[in-house]
Amino acid sequence: MTGFPHICHGLPRPAAGSRRTVRKAARALILAASMAGAALVGSGSVPAAYASAEPPAAQQPATVNPSPAGGSHESGGHGLPESAVEIGRPFGVPVTNSMVVTWIVAVVLIVFARAATRKMTEVPGPAQNLMEWLIESLYGFLESIIGPHLVKRTFWFFATVFIFILAANWISLFPGVGTIGWGHRTDHGFSIDQPLFRGANADLNLTLAMSLVFFALWIVWAVKEVGVKGIVHELFAPKGDTTGALRIIMVVVFFAAGCLEIVSILFRPVSLSFRLYGNIFAGENMLEAMSTMVPGLGWLLPIPFYFMELLVGLVQAVVFMLLTAVFTLLICQHEEAAPGTAHG
Repeated sequence: MTGFPHICHGLPRPAAGSRRTVRKAARALILAASMAGAALVGSGSVPAAYASAEPPAAQQPATVNPSPAGGSHESGGHGLPESAVEIGRPFGVPVTNSMVVTWIVAVVLIVFARAATRKMTEVPGPAQNLMEWLIESLYGFLESIIGPHLVKRTFWFFATVFIFILAANWISLFPGVGTIGWGHRTDHGFSIDQPLFRGANADLNLTLAMSLVFFALWIVWAVKEVGVKGIVHELFAPKGDTTGALRIIMVVVFFAAGCLEIVSILFRPVSLSFRLYGNIFAGENMLEAMSTMVPGLGWLLPIPFYFMELLVGLVQAVVFMLLTAVFTLLICQHEEAAPGTAHG
């Protein structure tokens, strides 16, 4: 545990069979997973629409829905609720069904990281081999995009969000997510009103929290790399060599472009969070629609779409990691001197 304070300084480039690198990466994974479960307690508050909902204790006990993908969660309605449902309030802290899945994902990652790094050997076992391959592959991939200097500072975050999002997306496809909970009996079977489990990234609170954490780190990395003056120069300074009246025009143009860029930067957390939330939430609704489309075939129709959701879960994890990495590269890259003035 003593390695935690050193994680934010970046990881050295992994070499095949490097015990130290994989152990540091595993510690970063454990730290991030633990923080995800703890920090998101406050971010998982329930919207006002559920404030007057009947508590789970007043409904029938938790029951497994016969439909593989969850069935209807509203009497006579269709589709999953747009927001996570509060399932309890221990010690006055609201706990939603998506938070439960988030904690499960965190525990799974912690157990895997500890199992893979507890006894490092020259001939790695299955868990250690998977960990080394994953860390080395991600490091090389990110290094080819943002460069060796920047990847040392930021690898811990980009690798963590990729692994966490991927694990959350795939674990949310397990049987029981959305199909176990509190509800009532209808003429067509048991209807789930408040599922006990909900996909972690199908909750806007989690995706927005990850986006805001990145936005804060983006500011820190930018200030460390180029400074406040460099950020202002990157946003507003005119590019290219111009003189006279054209120079004045370019100053005005780039100042206006810089103002638009600031608006774009401020909206990045919103776009990142809604992109991930929208794709995962849409996938869960699609699986539910397939399970209720044809009576008697609810166990069969969703199966091909489960394979598609496995691919979507991987793609969304890669997209979130790549977008955050590219946003960081764009603000942290140093402007090279012009050829004519490089040695002047």
